Amino acid sequence: MSQNNSDTSHIELHFTATTSQQTALELLSDLTPISKQKIKITMTNGAVWLESAIGIHRLRRAKKIIRKNDVLHLYYDKNIQASLPDPAILISDEGEYSIWDKPYGMYSQGTKWGDHCTIYRWAEKHLIPQRPAFLVHRLDRAASGLIIIAHSKKTAAAFAKLFQIHRITKRYQATVEGVLDDKELPFTINSEIEGKPAISKITEIKHSKDNQTHISIEIASGRKHQIRKHLSELGFPIVGDRLYGSAISEENLQLKSCYLKFNCPTMNVVREYSLQNNSSIQ
Repeated sequence: MSQNNSDTSHIELHFTATTSQQTALELLSDLTPISKQKIKITMTNGAVWLESAIGIHRLRRAKKIIRKNDVLHLYYDKNIQASLPDPAILISDEGEYSIWDKPYGMYSQGTKWGDHCTIYRWAEKHLIPQRPAFLVHRLDRAASGLIIIAHSKKTAAAFAKLFQIHRITKRYQATVEGVLDDKELPFTINSEIEGKPAISKITEIKHSKDNQTHISIEIASGRKHQIRKHLSELGFPIVGDRLYGSAISEENLQLKSCYLKFNCPTMNVVREYSLQNNSSIQ
């Protein structure tokens, strides 16, 4: 057993079972100072993992019998467990996949410390009827807007292929620092990110007050922080960008995924979704 519980608000525990008699809840209750109710919540929130002969995965069932030689991993952090982002908004439920408006502060992907603040977990818990959820692309935690969640591995693979061959149109709205007015549209930014090709295309510019500019931008690739890096390199960082911006604004990151278009992999028809008028177009 490995445990560090000098600080009961932050506990990391790794325990190898020596018998096949207790449930996960019973074992964790015996091994930690955390109450059974908090352990149940922590399991539901994806911060408990079971490592067995078949692999390692999140364990959410408190009554799961732990077999001899199974390993329980607990990653409990009081502050992380207490985190709760604004709710995501369902834009369209297409059965095999759904389209959501992800809020600022919600993650795309979880960590070993939990996944309750992720868009895919939100979809699993709030869709009716309930279905498994699979992430097929990502939005930064600080960004908001449209994101696709698949509800089967087959559909997730189909969307992954569409992204790979650049058959999904993704359009974003951003507010940048400075007056961007000398670019002939569409203006293409074509600079590598971490040694890989990355293309962003500014398609619309709208001037605003306070030395800021509203733009629409499309991406043909999907590198990490691509739009944020490209606009910063151009000299017009996104307002609220703490990582690549000037840090002169206290606003949240002003970047929103506002439009998706693709050929539906399940129905073979073109689908469009837009937050400009909060609608889906069949």
